Amino acid sequence: MSQGNKPGEQLARAASLLIGTRFQLHGRDPKVGLDCIGLVACSLKAVGRLPDVPQGYRLRNIDHSRWIACVRRSGLVPVDDQITIGDIVLVQPGPGQYHLVIVESTTSMIHAHAGLRKVVRQSMIFAEKRLARWRLR
Repeated sequence: MSQGNKPGEQLARAASLLIGTRFQLHGRDPKVGLDCIGLVACSLKAVGRLPDVPQGYRLRNIDHSRWIACVRRSGLVPVDDQITIGDIVLVQPGPGQYHLVIVESTTSMIHAHAGLRKVVRQSMIFAEKRLARWRLR
């Protein structure tokens, strides 16, 4: 894993400041709660980016492809090189579940955990279930 780039490190730091925030499906405000998309959106805003946030999804979805355009419009580019601090990773933790995580370090990620009902730091538990990865331009 690469140590990161400055924008990615800033994104990971912004996400780390949201650890402990309550989980809320479709949550976009840290005062009320965040889901994984809300975590990414708030972290992007904190580093001066304007995220394009998808709407109309549930905890379980058949397909995630219709929301991929939002990623590009948010200033993220797909990458397939070495994982870097600040990368945003789309994982599939279970059937019909798609989830975004932010890489914080060589060993940890930050994400909105629905089961724990809050934003948490965890080891890179979804590494083998990775579907796509993006990085700030």
